[in-house]
Amino acid sequence: MSDSIGPSPFVVSDRNLALELVRVTEAAALASARWTGRGRKNDADGAAVEAMRIAFDTVAIDGTVVIGEGEMDEAPMLYIGEKVGAGGPAMDIAVDPLEGTNLCAKDMPNAITVVALAERGNFLHAPDVYMDKIVVGPNLPAGVVDLENTIETNLKNLAKARGKSVQDLLLCTLDRERHEEMIARARAAGARVRLLSDGDVAGGIAACLDSSQVDIYVGSGGAPEGVLTAAAVRCVEGQMQGRLLFEDDAQRERAQKMNPGKNPDRKLDLHDMAAGSVLFSATGVTTGALLRGVRQYPHQAVTHSLVMRSKSGTSRFIEGHHNFKTKTWTPQ
Repeated sequence: MSDSIGPSPFVVSDRNLALELVRVTEAAALASARWTGRGRKNDADGAAVEAMRIAFDTVAIDGTVVIGEGEMDEAPMLYIGEKVGAGGPAMDIAVDPLEGTNLCAKDMPNAITVVALAERGNFLHAPDVYMDKIVVGPNLPAGVVDLENTIETNLKNLAKARGKSVQDLLLCTLDRERHEEMIARARAAGARVRLLSDGDVAGGIAACLDSSQVDIYVGSGGAPEGVLTAAAVRCVEGQMQGRLLFEDDAQRERAQKMNPGKNPDRKLDLHDMAAGSVLFSATGVTTGALLRGVRQYPHQAVTHSLVMRSKSGTSRFIEGHHNFKTKTWTPQ
């Protein structure tokens, strides 16, 4: 019987790695924040991608990008299949260097930078298609909501589980024409609705945090963003389901090739999208319901980040003060 005390080296490494991720999302946020309100979303996104890619060079992992900026011939950095990291445990990486490029360009709320890590093979390889999603927070009965249910049934079941009326519930969704019928039915059932112009990763996470006041996130958005959302939901033991939505057979065949032996039309549960030990980090670029945006001053900036670990279930909000007179990475 061992008489050793204290956490194992793996646990210590895992904790340290979670904090290293914050530096990655901070770098992307600091770089893209310089483009806030300038109306140039591509420049903002490019700055975030470059800064995030450079920051990954210092992270002690053998990383492979599985959710990224696109295929190798479409993206110069953080493309699907790219190897990143300084060496270490084999990890799959999901990134959105700037989630909400339009939000950043227009200086609107909820632009964030996002990274998630999982042990090799534990993220869904999601093609760039739409995904139908439903998310609720922790401490609820299993299966309290379901993609197969009507919105009215989901709201009724959720209200009962929360011990409140449907009129007390706040539903969050993207403000899109495809959601108009669902929104109308939710409101007719009595629920309040918060509409997002962009950024459904932040919306999905908000459904898991009491501070946001959001009770449920519903609707279709990007499948890669769905995997990032699932990673965050895993860390707080919330509930999420998803289903890939295809416009044609070519998209369905691509999804099949990316996930051999799996039915591309199946309903996905949380562990289908993000399994094993998961780490998640996000940093605010513009202030929203989830995170405060970058505050810029002469020679310094302040960032606000959220980092989470599924192993411990711990969520940390971190405020970083960056002195550009001494910092090794500075915006150009």
